[in-house]
Amino acid sequence: MKLKVFATKQEMGKDAAVYTARLISEAIAKKGSARILLSTGASQFPFFDEIVKLPVEWDKVEMFHLDEYVGISKDHPASFQRYLKERFVDKVHPGAYHLIDGERAPEETIAELTALLDEKAVDVGLIGIGENAHIAFNDPPADFEDKSAYKVVTLAERCLEQQIGEGWFKDKDECFKQAISMTCDRIMRCEHIVSVVPYKVKAEAIYNTLANDVTNEIPATLLKKHADCVIYCDADSASLLNEELIEKYR
Repeated sequence: MKLKVFATKQEMGKDAAVYTARLISEAIAKKGSARILLSTGASQFPFFDEIVKLPVEWDKVEMFHLDEYVGISKDHPASFQRYLKERFVDKVHPGAYHLIDGERAPEETIAELTALLDEKAVDVGLIGIGENAHIAFNDPPADFEDKSAYKVVTLAERCLEQQIGEGWFKDKDECFKQAISMTCDRIMRCEHIVSVVPYKVKAEAIYNTLANDVTNEIPATLLKKHADCVIYCDADSASLLNEELIEKYR
């Protein structure tokens, strides 16, 4: 695991986008196409603002995403389908994309996505880290052993609070309580992982991830076991880190 810290979220987002575009282009040059896995949420705004500007051969890119609420419509303001359509798909027009439909029967969606993912590896995974250090919707204590591609999970209280805090829902009554989430094991199968984690509200999660050994009580610590993972922070999300920790992962 490597750590990169930037003074502002804009600088962080630009550097992460340039690095991700390079990884995608390298995969295309080597294989003729690339597969990417995208995360969503407010923390990814600086990344998406920049990645869509870059000269990637998007027609050779196939996109998957991490999770979606069970029961949510694609037109709901909090829908991750809508998020990715508006901020990525409709701007770069990838060659193929596979959005999780929250209104379909989860078992059907999971079966279809699993079959597609099993065809070949994902080259680059953009994996956010939640306020409770979840990756996708694998809240603590996360299941590191589940070998399936996706599963239905019930969201933890801290996770629901994050969704409210980011403005997607007014209160817990409005929140969707379950989601289809990629598993930890399948996330770890990405060839490269890029984790963009800005904002003060993520400072505790970043500190806990870097300061602790791998534990399912802090799911993001699993990323330490990946062969090529880079975490991007701004000054706010890195504010609890001491120089020793920063140097350890620089």
